[in-house]
Amino acid sequence: MSKGKLSKEEKVLLDAVEAGEFESVLTEARKKELEAIASNTFKKDKRINIRISNRDLTAIQSRATEEGIPYQTFVSSIIHKYISGSLQDLTANKQMHPTQNTRG
Repeated sequence: MSKGKLSKEEKVLLDAVEAGEFESVLTEARKKELEAIASNTFKKDKRINIRISNRDLTAIQSRATEEGIPYQTFVSSIIHKYISGSLQDLTANKQMHPTQNTRG
């Protein structure tokens, strides 16, 4: 494992782990529970169709290429992150200026 860019505390912990100073307390039952959760998280059993602009699709495909993943996987990841709360809309809580129109 690369030890670059670690704080002193992180280096001490990494060295201790690599030296075998820590022991896993993961039980077989907990391991099976976590495996089931992970399996359900990545299960893709539903299909959706959406219409988006060519500009947005091109941007999505470009970003997916940068991430090294297929664009469909990238879109699925964005949706999952948003609904789980780890991806937030930065514009959702912005105050509108009095000169801006609201949708009605």
